[in-house]
Amino acid sequence: MTWISICTGKSGFAASSTAEDVTKGVDGTGLTAIVSGATSGIGLETTRVLALRGVHVIMPVRNLESGKKVKESIVEKIPNAKLDVMELDISSMQSVRQFASLYRSKGYPLNILILNAGIMTPPFSLSKDNIELQFATNHVGNFLLTNMLLDTMKKTVKESGKEGRIVILSSEIHRMTYKEGIRFDKINDEKSYCAFSAYGQSKLANALHAKELTRRFQEEGVKITANAVHPGVIATNLARNGGFNAVFYGIFNRFLKNISQGAATTCYVALHPQVKGVSGQYFADSNLSKASNYAQDPELANKLWDFSLRLTNSK
Repeated sequence: MTWISICTGKSGFAASSTAEDVTKGVDGTGLTAIVSGATSGIGLETTRVLALRGVHVIMPVRNLESGKKVKESIVEKIPNAKLDVMELDISSMQSVRQFASLYRSKGYPLNILILNAGIMTPPFSLSKDNIELQFATNHVGNFLLTNMLLDTMKKTVKESGKEGRIVILSSEIHRMTYKEGIRFDKINDEKSYCAFSAYGQSKLANALHAKELTRRFQEEGVKITANAVHPGVIATNLARNGGFNAVFYGIFNRFLKNISQGAATTCYVALHPQVKGVSGQYFADSNLSKASNYAQDPELANKLWDFSLRLTNSK
């Protein structure tokens, strides 16, 4: 039994609203979206519902065979679904660069970028690029992917006249980061590594990424929005590492959302007309919410941007 609020917010939706509820009546025909982490959990449901609303969805996946099976399962129920599977390991900069290069070569437009893929509280390890794995996967890969596809999104906005939207999956756990917020000088410090705090740090980085993207878009006068979302507490395979997660989900079991409720806020921010022009915000339960003080700090957002540029050797 779950204990999910049915009280609606200003948007008219609540924690109990599903992804289909918040997109009912929305026509996404003609839009192209990328949804990372599309083979399971929130990413799979987001992909399904966007396809249901007519959006052409690109599915970047680590395992192409798994991705193809997921595509087939969606098409069985939604025969007109437009889906394409492409290979991507978001934790690897080389893989991100290869994906972005191939995406551009295909000539696809890009209206919506949903940065959903992530990992939660693994034991300390480094990515292929020698960056702490949670920070590398949940932030650095997303940062690089976004930067490499921005020109494509800007071109799409200019040619279509439609607003571009970037949706970044954060979490309420962004409030439970290390005391410094982002530990720029200790990202790879194994001795002081705390899996839960490191996860919070990566989720804080997601919120700050949306904030800094917004500042830059507004400075350029580009019609692209960037927002961070908290999907809710959901028992997905993101929590497969056990340990603390098993205890956490055990305690909060009555507050767990199901997958369709968990994908609602992502789909709402990606598609709903109410969100037009709204940027640099933090959403929860398909409504505007208030992020932590760290997440609203413009200096920290700018510092993270510069730090991320150095890590990715981006221009």
